[in-house]
Amino acid sequence: MQQVLLALFLAVAAIAVAAPVEFQLTDVKGNPVTISTANADATVLVFIATKCPISNDYNERMKKLHGDFAGRKVQFAFVNANVSEPADEVVSHARSNGFAFQVYKDVDNVLADKYSAQFTPEVFVFAKDGTQKYHGAIDDSRNAAKITREHLRIALDEILTGKAVTTSDTKAFGCTIKRAKKAS
Repeated sequence: MQQVLLALFLAVAAIAVAAPVEFQLTDVKGNPVTISTANADATVLVFIATKCPISNDYNERMKKLHGDFAGRKVQFAFVNANVSEPADEVVSHARSNGFAFQVYKDVDNVLADKYSAQFTPEVFVFAKDGTQKYHGAIDDSRNAAKITREHLRIALDEILTGKAVTTSDTKAFGCTIKRAKKAS
């Protein structure tokens, strides 16, 4: 009897139901913002920076990805977690680069710490049910002319067509996130 109950318990545990995830961010005016994975088929968190040359090399690619997918049930949250880059600098950077999307602040690196984000740019993709489907680099080359695989674009296309994501993790690269010092 105990073996049957144990087997039943393990079977139920294996069928754990994912639940939408909510991300708590701050807009550049300091207002709290909640983004829920329940609102789109895919939610993309992109950690970016104003001063990182590698992140800046991706500005045009990020604009194109946003333009290509924003109308296809994909929501983006571009996130600046660098303590060394204040909100007014983030606004100025977004404006000077012609971003059609808002960039949020991750005050005290709460979201970056939760997902162990280390670099700018670094991407996390979640399905509607909150499961993480992809983590890593936007593509495989800082130099746009040398790209051989567009990791993020492929993952989003696979999610939107109901396929399994073939490559769920790649190595992100870029500048390190400049974290707020935590009290010990």
